[in-house]
Amino acid sequence: MNKPDNHVLSFREKAAYGLGDFASSMFWKLFSLFLLFFYTDVFGISAAAVGTMFLVTRVWDAANDPIMGIICDRTESRWGKFRPYLLFVAVPFAIIGILTFSTPDLSSTGKLVYAYITYSLMMMVYTAVNVPYASLMGVMSNRPDQRTALASYRFIGAFSGGLLVTATATYLIDYFGGGTESAFGYQVTVGIYAVLAAILFIFTFLGTKERLKPSVKKNKLKSDLKDIISNKPWFIMLGAAISVLVFNSLREGAMLFYFRYYIQDQSVLYFGELSYSVLVSAYMSIWLISNMIGVLFAKPVSAKIGKKTTFKWAMILSALFSFILFFAQPDQIIFIFLLNILIGITAGIVLPLIWSMYADIADYSEWKTGRRATGLIFSSSSMSQKFGWTIGGAISGWFLAAFGYQANVAQTDTALLGIRLMISVLAGIGALFAVVFIYFYKLDDDQMDEIVDDLKEMREEGEMDVS
Repeated sequence: MNKPDNHVLSFREKAAYGLGDFASSMFWKLFSLFLLFFYTDVFGISAAAVGTMFLVTRVWDAANDPIMGIICDRTESRWGKFRPYLLFVAVPFAIIGILTFSTPDLSSTGKLVYAYITYSLMMMVYTAVNVPYASLMGVMSNRPDQRTALASYRFIGAFSGGLLVTATATYLIDYFGGGTESAFGYQVTVGIYAVLAAILFIFTFLGTKERLKPSVKKNKLKSDLKDIISNKPWFIMLGAAISVLVFNSLREGAMLFYFRYYIQDQSVLYFGELSYSVLVSAYMSIWLISNMIGVLFAKPVSAKIGKKTTFKWAMILSALFSFILFFAQPDQIIFIFLLNILIGITAGIVLPLIWSMYADIADYSEWKTGRRATGLIFSSSSMSQKFGWTIGGAISGWFLAAFGYQANVAQTDTALLGIRLMISVLAGIGALFAVVFIYFYKLDDDQMDEIVDDLKEMREEGEMDVS
């Protein structure tokens, strides 16, 4: 049998690993695109209350990531440290997912309490399966090329899962809801995704294997925390990443509201009369596909002009195109979709850059301190993702309420203005905050080349304690 460092993973195992993020991403897209609308227009909770709930529950959820990481590191089983969670959390994940999108007949207070409980539980089981899933990559093989391959399959799975939801959710909701966005339509649709997710998590468990046995290093957390607190590029990147995710959260959270109440049904050249549900489904899917195209541009563009410059101009263009969207009229469908493609491509470019720059920051930390805290840097980065969605989700709910949004009625001009501002100007401001943060980021490509060369020499000389 090959040693772990020489083991070449089979296509079957890499594909099985990718299915895990397919499952997770289905629900992440349900959260980001449909949940705010579901709570306000289907379950009947006020937008302001939903915004506050997102803030309270997601702050707690963000703290769960490092806790779950510690639990996984200390797990001992015949299946390894991480795979057992894919098996045993799969069914609870599906059940709680369905409950989160269910609408029991309760009072206004009862509905809010139910939403708090089910959404908090949903985020906890999401963490309980997603943190071990992400960690699994590190123990399947320690060959860099194999880990890169796993990351690629994970990326394909993530976008495929998201695309499945954007392409089918509105149709399924209408179909099972009898042509309306009924509570039953949501429950059955999410039930289908939930069962599929549970099956895929189990496939990932069955199709993968842990080959490395990572050890828990004691008495090092204090040093790692000290290093990261003094790491200025990490703080700057944290601010930039949160800003990007606020931008995405505001934009995605507004899409259903924008098409239902502002765009409505439209006649489109060559396609005839299209309902707003068909239009928004196409809009969401094209948004995700455009993100994927942007990801493909990230490497060649950043190789030519540098990561920092690429990041900065991608966010400037995202903001500019978002501001232009504010002036689009409901019947300018082609123009609206063209802007969607341009925003999607420019926003997609920064997604791989964020993770690549975090890897640079880990190298910088090792070069500066002599200790490597890659795990802490990346787990903290995952936590920043959730903080970005937290802030964006809270702002969305509060913003709608401030402009007088009322669910399931014709919106006032003021409420429509709020919806238009949320998907365009407010989202664009989030992108500009990312530009401000990245302006102060000092680890350009030339400096990183020097740092990498220094690290190579120091490691060869055995002068550094690398973990």
